[in-house]
Order: sequence, then structure tokens, then C-alpha cells
Amino acid sequence: MDTADASDRRLGFSLLFVIVAFVGAAVMLVASMTDQLALSGWGFAAAMLGGALAIAALQLYE
Repeated sequence: MDTADASDRRLGFSLLFVIVAFVGAAVMLVASMTDQLALSGWGFAAAMLGGALAIAALQLYE
């Protein structure tokens, strides 16, 4: 039963952080179209952090 919990955690956390990465990428795209470079940078940071945490969650709960 412990492996099922770890697998569920692995999937749940990785999907959560992938969603964070997609939202960050969307913020970056919209902000760059409206010439808000600081907000675009924060969107890029959120996308990179979300992507890195998604990979870390996959590795951590293997």
C-alpha cells in the first residue's frame, strides 16, 4: 500500500507543478505582448521553478 501512496503523491505533485509551469508560461506570454517586461520575467521564473519542481517530484517519489 505504501507504493500506491508514493505513486499517487508522485503523480499529484508533478501535475501540480506542471500546472504552475504552464501558468507561469502563460503569464510570460501575455506580459511580453503588453510590454510588461518585469511581469514577463516573473512569469519566466514561475515557469522555470514549476518545471524544476515537477522533475524533482518525479525523482523524489520514485
